[in-house]
Amino acid sequence: MSTPPPQLFDRARIARNRDRASSNFRQYAFLKARESTQLLERLGDSPRNFEHALDVWAHDGQASEALVQNGNVAQVTALEPSPLMYEVLSGDKINAVLAEDETLPFAPASFDLVTSVLSLHWANDLPGLLNQVKTVLQPDGLFLACLFGGGTLRELRTALIEAESEITGGVSPRLSPLPSLQDMAGLLQRAGFALPVADIDHVTVRYEHPMRLLEDLKGMGEQAAFARQSGQARRPLSRRELARMSEIYFDWFSDPDGRVRASFEIIWLSGWAPAPGQPKPLKPGSGKHSLADAVHASKPGKTGS
Repeated sequence: MSTPPPQLFDRARIARNRDRASSNFRQYAFLKARESTQLLERLGDSPRNFEHALDVWAHDGQASEALVQNGNVAQVTALEPSPLMYEVLSGDKINAVLAEDETLPFAPASFDLVTSVLSLHWANDLPGLLNQVKTVLQPDGLFLACLFGGGTLRELRTALIEAESEITGGVSPRLSPLPSLQDMAGLLQRAGFALPVADIDHVTVRYEHPMRLLEDLKGMGEQAAFARQSGQARRPLSRRELARMSEIYFDWFSDPDGRVRASFEIIWLSGWAPAPGQPKPLKPGSGKHSLADAVHASKPGKTGS
C-alpha cells in the first residue's frame, strides 16, 4: 500500500487566498493574462481544434475565456477551488465546477484538451495530479499547462531569509517550494505522456518598492498557504523584519534607476495522451547525423545542405 504524499499546502487556505483576491483579481493578474496569451500561441502550433477542454484551477476564467473566444475550443469546463472565483466563472460555452480537493471529478477520456495556467504549483501531489490529467484525456488528447518554477521570486526569498535570520536568529518558511524544469520534465515522463516537452520562460518585473511586489502577490492570491504542522500557527513577519527585508532588497537587487527586480520562472509543459499511430521519439543512437557533423557544419566557411 502506497504512502499518501505529505500535505505541504492547506487547500482551504489556498481557496481563502483566492476568495480574497477575487474582487480585484484582474487588476493584479498581469502574469495570468500574459500566460493565457502564451497558451493560445502554443495551442496555435497544433493544427487541431478541440471539442471539450478542461481548465484546471482556472481562477476567474481568463484562460477559459481566451480558449473559447479564439475559436480553438468548442466548450470549456473550468475547475476552481475558490467559491468566490467560482461565482465569477461564467460565460458562453464555459461550465464552472467547484473543486475543494485535488481530485479531478470526471470520467476517464472526458476531454480532448486539458490546460492549466499558473496554478499547478499548489498541488500537494503533483505526480498524482498529472496521472489524473492523463486519465481524463481522450487518446491523443493534449495536455498544455504552465506553473511557477524554482527560480521564481529568488530575490524576495533571499531578502526574507537574510532579514529574518538577522533579527530572530532563525528562519521560517515564507515562500512555497517550487519545482525545477528537470523535475517537471521527469514528472511528465513518469506520468506516461507521449512526446513530453518542458521548457522555461524567464520574466522580470520591476517595482518602485518591494512592498508593491507583496501587494501584487496578495492580489494574485499567491500568498503562502502552508499546512500547519502539529497544530502550530505560523508566525507573521514583524514590521521590523519587513523593513529590514526591504532594505536588503534595495541593497542587493536594485537597478541604477532605484527600482527593484522580481524574477519569475514560468515552466511550460505539454504532452499527449498515448494513442495508436502517434509519432514516436527516436531511439538513442538512431539519428542519421552525429553531433560532430553538426559542429563541423556550423564552422565559418561551411554551408548547410
